[in-house]
Amino acid sequence: MMTMQAAIMLGLAFAAAPYAPLEQRTVSLAMAKALADAALASCRAIDRDAVVAIVDRGGNLVVLQRGDQVGPHNTRAAERKAFTALSTKTSTASLAERAASDPGSRNLTSVAELLLLGGGLPIRHGEETIGGIGVAGSGGSASDDHCARAALEQVAG
Repeated sequence: MMTMQAAIMLGLAFAAAPYAPLEQRTVSLAMAKALADAALASCRAIDRDAVVAIVDRGGNLVVLQRGDQVGPHNTRAAERKAFTALSTKTSTASLAERAASDPGSRNLTSVAELLLLGGGLPIRHGEETIGGIGVAGSGGSASDDHCARAALEQVAG
């Protein structure tokens, strides 16, 4: 007969056996700083200033950088764009286009945390979404999107 202690140890061994350590990638502080610097530089290259927000895979703000000439409302917009891109795993410009043309997608506009304006992109490692970048205040969705894309191409590309 098996002792109670042996039975418990055997049970613990079987309980732990099928579970391997879970590895998840996310945006590091160094990567977030590099992306924010690259986004601001790409905006300055087109004579614009902006706010850049980078969130990790959990939607937590990692870096926020604001140019000197940007209105304060753009800070929250950049954060929401980054969160939206992460959460939906797609660009905020694509979501805005879809919501404008597809009645079934218009419900996205009712989620307070989401912002359907260009300038938000998911940050990916292979096929895995590991964060989001949001750019706001550079003079419109197209230039916000340009700055975010240029940063991803330069740093993560």
